[in-house]
Amino acid sequence: MAALLGFTACSDKVAYQIEGKISNLKDPTIYVVFENESGKLIDTLTCKTDGKFEIKEKEGNYNTATLFLENRTQWSTIFLEKGKKVKISGDAQYTNLFHIKGGSDINGKLSDMRNASANLWKEQSDLIRKIEKSASNPIEESDLMAKLTNVNHQLEEQAVTYIKKHPDEAVSLALIQYFFTNPDDTREVDELLALISPDLREHYIYKSLEEYSERAKRTSIGSEAPTFKVKNLQGKEVNLANISGKYILLAFSAPWCEMEKPGEPYLNQIAAKYQSEDLNMIVITLDENSDKVRHLVKKDSIQWNLVTDSAGQASALIDLYNVSELPSCYLIDQDKKILLKTENNLEIRDTLEELLGKGR
Repeated sequence: MAALLGFTACSDKVAYQIEGKISNLKDPTIYVVFENESGKLIDTLTCKTDGKFEIKEKEGNYNTATLFLENRTQWSTIFLEKGKKVKISGDAQYTNLFHIKGGSDINGKLSDMRNASANLWKEQSDLIRKIEKSASNPIEESDLMAKLTNVNHQLEEQAVTYIKKHPDEAVSLALIQYFFTNPDDTREVDELLALISPDLREHYIYKSLEEYSERAKRTSIGSEAPTFKVKNLQGKEVNLANISGKYILLAFSAPWCEMEKPGEPYLNQIAAKYQSEDLNMIVITLDENSDKVRHLVKKDSIQWNLVTDSAGQASALIDLYNVSELPSCYLIDQDKKILLKTENNLEIRDTLEELLGKGR
């Protein structure tokens, strides 16, 4: 069926219009996310049988529109300018090679750059798909990961070369944003931003990268842990500032109600071994139904210090600590300094064993 999104119908003027034709599309549903500094607008559309679609947004001030395809496994970001039509075409299996014209001039320059390195971008996409299918074969997966690392390194080198040659172009900011935003290390972002022309310092991507760097430094190793005050599942206040003389483990967990039993297995082991006078565990879960979680933990022998997402508590802490993956852990020392942050369960266990496990 035809897809035409007009979120408001009170005017004939169109602020943003995107026309596209995508080949090799297995799932006709596309998720559309319009975004600016203050929020998002999300909707869906269904492509025609030949992959054609049209998106119209009549109001708002948006910087980007991201299209999510193939059940959100593939995506492409379009840079917008109000009143300028965008045309997009390409193969759904290689979204980084979409041909995008119109809107911001970032689109055309990115398309030209990527097409000049089409073989590398195709190899990257093919390797990612192969890795997803090789999970049961560690040797094959390791070989594929090494190849992917090499391809990514080549693409990053090309991006750095372009940024150094064109510090006065907004596309250089888009390249920094795409390749070098590492939540654990902001050095590359900071070094590359220092090369950018002063004329671009007010650009929204530049400001976004500056903010990103500041947020990442807030939770870098050695930084003072951001303080917070929330209520746990029993209604008791959990105030980071009032915890003294202990290591603190902040464990950001997937929803407990979706699990077969309360808690992640590694959290159960840590709680059983260390949660006493040595370690204060605070588990943050995205569950909104506190009653359901409360019913689950009643059956557990461990006295969990759980913070759910009632009143948006978990979401606020995830934002405060820049959590990008679940599960994820932060280990905080007795001086309230961040000692470790990781998504690796073994790293948490090994570190706690080194700090607290001697003589046990």
